[in-house]
Amino acid sequence: MAREWRGLNAMAWVYILECSDGSFYVGSTVNLENRIAQHNRGEGARYTARRRPVELAWAAELDRIDEAFTLEKQIQNWSRAKRQALIEGRFADLPGLAEKHGISWRMRQRERGSDGPAPAVGLDA
Repeated sequence: MAREWRGLNAMAWVYILECSDGSFYVGSTVNLENRIAQHNRGEGARYTARRRPVELAWAAELDRIDEAFTLEKQIQNWSRAKRQALIEGRFADLPGLAEKHGISWRMRQRERGSDGPAPAVGLDA
């Protein structure tokens, strides 16, 4: 059943696709099943159009579209190792993989005034 558009209050997804070349693509959408089909038809992002077929590696549903977009942008800045840990559900490894230039993940979060979103659970595709 398709979801009715409800603006910023619509439920939304953030997802990671594994492309045919082994690379990852991070995106967000309000209709996960349809968006993956679009990627596999070459109608998604240019990046995935050249790397088909793609498979869902991880996804999380969030309450709001803006939250999904924010998390998408955050994950896009992560290393491959950190994305892999998320996909594999190794949440305890995430803070250590965030260390960069001597500044830990916790220190960066304190500077921003938040601990960030709770770890999401991967979905079986």
